[in-house]
Amino acid sequence: MRAAVLVFPGSNCDRDLARGFETSGCDVEMVWHKDTALPQGVDIVGVPGGFSYGDYLRCGAIAANSPICSELKSHADRGGYVLGVCNGFQVLTETGLLPGALMRNARLKFVCRNQILQVATTNSAFTSQYTQGQELRIPIAHHDGNYFAEPSTLDVLAAEDRVAFRYLDNPNGSQGDIAGVLSANRRVLGMMPHPERACDPAQGGTDGTGMFAGLAKILQQEHA
Repeated sequence: MRAAVLVFPGSNCDRDLARGFETSGCDVEMVWHKDTALPQGVDIVGVPGGFSYGDYLRCGAIAANSPICSELKSHADRGGYVLGVCNGFQVLTETGLLPGALMRNARLKFVCRNQILQVATTNSAFTSQYTQGQELRIPIAHHDGNYFAEPSTLDVLAAEDRVAFRYLDNPNGSQGDIAGVLSANRRVLGMMPHPERACDPAQGGTDGTGMFAGLAKILQQEHA
């Protein structure tokens, strides 16, 4: 498995995300936001957390219009995998690769803590190594993680089983307790919690490793 992790001015979780991919044996290359092409043979693109461009205008809005994001969208259109975490989730909604928007937290405060998530679907490469309803302890750290979408969009997400994770104790006001959503082809995942920060016992837990292991297993099967 080959991964590319995008890096924007203000990214601060890019190395963490690269390490998450590496835990599953993935080769990782960092890609600067001004680049206009992804490395050849990339299977998955990671869009990391942080504060791209200082979160000016809207979180992720400027990053979504950077040169590399044109190639990111082309990669997704070709059926490539994409994982956006925290600010990366915001970027994916701004590019239109995922529906909805991430708004200011309901209590207007930055939240940084371990959060219990429930696996809402196992029907994706990202969640295939978990069990339906499994509870995961994954860190969160965001100020604009309140997921919002029109009722019709929420109905589609529910009908198509595209909610990947839900919060058990909603920390930000997200509609339907949504913590992560999938694209229509199930190859793009955006989520506010940080699985890459739960891949080593030294980090306080390893519940995030299943995501990267699941991706590696599916990609090995596709390459076989």
